[in-house]
Amino acid sequence: MRFARRYSDLILEIAATAALLAGAWVYLAGDRGYAWVSVPEMLGAFKDAWLFDRFSSDVVPSLSRLALGFGVAVLLGIAVGVALGMSRVIRMLALPVVSFLRAVPAVALLPLSIVLFGIDSAQKVAVIAFVCSWPIVLNTADGVASLDSTMLMTARSYRLSRLELIRYVIAPGIVPRVFTGMRVSISLAVLLLVTSEMVAATSGIGFFVWQAQLTFSIADMWAGIILLGLLGYTLNGAFLLLEKRFCRWNTEMKGNRS
Repeated sequence: MRFARRYSDLILEIAATAALLAGAWVYLAGDRGYAWVSVPEMLGAFKDAWLFDRFSSDVVPSLSRLALGFGVAVLLGIAVGVALGMSRVIRMLALPVVSFLRAVPAVALLPLSIVLFGIDSAQKVAVIAFVCSWPIVLNTADGVASLDSTMLMTARSYRLSRLELIRYVIAPGIVPRVFTGMRVSISLAVLLLVTSEMVAATSGIGFFVWQAQLTFSIADMWAGIILLGLLGYTLNGAFLLLEKRFCRWNTEMKGNRS
């Protein structure tokens, strides 16, 4: 039953995508203004730009910045989140600072980051790591704080060290919350990557889209937008698969309860 449902959802998703593509193909076949080009032109520009000419010069730098910034955000977010969740005093002291920093608009940090780091890759990595760490911090802290107190008391009764407590009790219990924070953060990471590359960069997908718009290369602009959409969709799908793989016990419990 579950197997059939999974494949029916996949077929429905493919059919809906095909229908949208067919509708766009028909709609853009006529003259819709200078900002629109036909689907074959978009696909041709996509093939020429990303399969050959600009892959190493723009896609690789963007992916490396995204991976490094997001990786730092994950490590920092989990470490800070566990510390906040395990200590009520630390959580109360740090909550005003965390609330203030996470409320700062991400775009407002770009001028400051350019002053501090220039326009090299370090600026993009720093902005992504800073902004994307907060959803992970908050979800991790909430996950630790909401762990069953009886389970924690039982673990302490076995005289587990702090590291053993984190490894064998806390870490398995907060994995679903951590993945939730990571899924929120990865969409922010793509947004910040593109924005920072449009504002201050000499390479990258965002830089390519911005230059295409300035030079009225409409087909190239749409090719960059399509690539960004595919990148976000792929990353979200990858995290869904990882979440199902590492949180299988959690989804099975939810299924049994329902």
